Amino acid sequence: CIDRHLPEKANKTAFIWEPNNPDSKNKIITYQNLHDEVCKVANALKSLGIKKGDRVCIYMPMIPELAYAVLACARMGAIHSVVFAGFSANSVADRINDSACKVVITTDAMSRGTKQIAVKAIVDEALTQCTSVERVLVVNRLNWEVPMSDGRDVDYEKERAHAATHFEPAILQ
Repeated sequence: CIDRHLPEKANKTAFIWEPNNPDSKNKIITYQNLHDEVCKVANALKSLGIKKGDRVCIYMPMIPELAYAVLACARMGAIHSVVFAGFSANSVADRINDSACKVVITTDAMSRGTKQIAVKAIVDEALTQCTSVERVLVVNRLNWEVPMSDGRDVDYEKERAHAATHFEPAILQ
C-alpha cells in the first residue's frame, strides 16, 4: 500500500507523529521514509525467523515504530496483534497465547503524560505464562536499561541498522 505512492509522493508527508511532550518536536515521515523503515522492520523480522502466516504481538506506545511494525507484518504476510500498551502482564499473556505469537515487538518504556511505564518489564512478566514466543524485539524509547534475555531478546536498532530498505511484498490470497 506504500509502494503505489512512491512514484509521485516519495518526498511528501505520509504522516506526522506528535510526541508525548508538547514541547518536543514532531516528526514528519515521508512516504519514502515510511517505505524504507517498513522494509527494514520486515527484513529484521525475517532475520528473526518470521514468515508469511506467523503471528507477531505488537505491544508498544503510539510511536512511529508501531506503524512500521504493523505495516511490516502486512508486507510480509505475517499476522499482527496490536495490544494496547496500557494492558497488564496477564492481559498481554492472554493475547499472546490466544494467537500463539512467535515474536513480540515492544519498547523499553513509555511515557503517558508525566508518568513513565516499564513496558519491557510487563512483557517479561507476561512471557512467564507464554510458550510460543521465540524472540522479543525491543525498541529503545526512553533509554532505560532493561534486562535482555540472551537468545530471546533483540535490540531493535541493532537489528534494523543492517537491514535492507527493500522487501518484496508477500502475495496473499
